[in-house]
Amino acid sequence: MSVVAPPPGVPAPTTRGVSPYRTREKIGRVLWAVAQTVLFRWSFHTCYGWRRVLLRMFGARIASTVRIRRTVCIECPWNLAVGEETGIGDHATLYCLGPITIGHRVTISQHAHLCAGTHDYTDPNMRLLRPPIEVGNDVWICADAFVGPGVHVGDGAILGARGVAMHDLEAWTIFAGNPARIVKPRPRA
Repeated sequence: MSVVAPPPGVPAPTTRGVSPYRTREKIGRVLWAVAQTVLFRWSFHTCYGWRRVLLRMFGARIASTVRIRRTVCIECPWNLAVGEETGIGDHATLYCLGPITIGHRVTISQHAHLCAGTHDYTDPNMRLLRPPIEVGNDVWICADAFVGPGVHVGDGAILGARGVAMHDLEAWTIFAGNPARIVKPRPRA
């Protein structure tokens, strides 16, 4: 069988099927999937300490006063850091392909989604990218809101319900909409 070159303008065959994950990370993801499904999800509603212990066992850096609900979905917990007095609501998604750092006194409301992973659409292989997300202190990410890869949420910012942040959010400012736009300044506590 002979190999034929692709026509002009068509990219050559690639290694598209090659996994971007090392073997150790693949094993970790499988073990975490089992632990999250069996031990994390089935814990009693107020067993925050138990869930903190599980997350720490998988490399997450979780402060001792963090409250994470049992229905939260976390991918790659070893890429997660959460500060004191922070609460993460039911059915929130923390997609930690890249690092997600959440500050102190933060509220991540129900069904919010923080996504630290995307693909390079300019690459024919759609190479995986893992830009970090940083959430400052005293932030509120409201219900159903989405924070995209590489976004920095400044201290005291609020992203309103169903808001979509694909760019950095200024400190002590309220944002809403898709894409998120400034609504007004937030008074400092």
